[in-house]
Amino acid sequence: MPATTLNASTNFPTQIATEMFSKVRGYSSLAKLSAQSPIPFNGITEFVFNLDSEASIVGEGGAKPAATASATPVVIRPIKFVYQARVSDEFLCASDEARINTLQTFADGFAKKIARGLDIAALHGLNPADLTAASFQSTNSFDGLCTGNDVNYVAASVDDNISAAISAVQADGGDVTGIAMSPAAGAALSAIKVNGVAQYPEFRFGQNPDAFYGMGSDVNSTVPVKAAAATTTPHVYVGDFQNAFKWGYAANVPLEVIQYGDPDGRSRDLKRYNEVCLRAEAYIGWGILSADSFAIIR
Repeated sequence: MPATTLNASTNFPTQIATEMFSKVRGYSSLAKLSAQSPIPFNGITEFVFNLDSEASIVGEGGAKPAATASATPVVIRPIKFVYQARVSDEFLCASDEARINTLQTFADGFAKKIARGLDIAALHGLNPADLTAASFQSTNSFDGLCTGNDVNYVAASVDDNISAAISAVQADGGDVTGIAMSPAAGAALSAIKVNGVAQYPEFRFGQNPDAFYGMGSDVNSTVPVKAAAATTTPHVYVGDFQNAFKWGYAANVPLEVIQYGDPDGRSRDLKRYNEVCLRAEAYIGWGILSADSFAIIR
């Protein structure tokens, strides 16, 4: 990539952009437990169909009885996430190989931050930067929407808590395909013993198993994140992550190399300190298709 290209807004090379979002899976519970779909910039609409009646057997020449059905639209629109960092302005004069290495390193950090941002925004409805409530908290976050199946967290009996949460989802007709839990909940599971025998040894010593009793599983520090005013801490989310939650990102990941001013508000002029600012933006959208398909233990 020539240096002249990097003097203005551009996009990450396709290979790097793909790599960045493949790394999201390793740092985001939602990305690990759910399917990813491309989201166009103008968003998509998913229709959730409720077929309330059962199918009918109709004899030859018999009338076909009426049935009831409803369709609820869920609009998924991308939201802009931004991350920026300063590097030496020698970046502009470096060889192509050196610049690509810098971009790869930046992409690494960007992927991790955006992955955490996806969890914090979609699970909790918070702005990842300052943990203040986002405008969509009550309409497009698990904490805001999935409140009907809450279970009180008790560390000593967290396995019973999980069982109760799963039963609540199933009682509403939902399936459970995944479980996301806090490190504290994982540690609590590892500490449960019967006659001195650990019941969940796969969680001992801080381990993070990919599956838990047939469900996709993840232990992540993004799960217990909460706003300063919150009175309870979420510790476990269970539900149908594979079918009742959708997320994706728009294909282009814009990268801007800024050479002048103070773009990140550090009161430190770039030109004066021989720096440039790398700013990347990702457009990520998600939607909870069925709030009853999830339960929260907190």
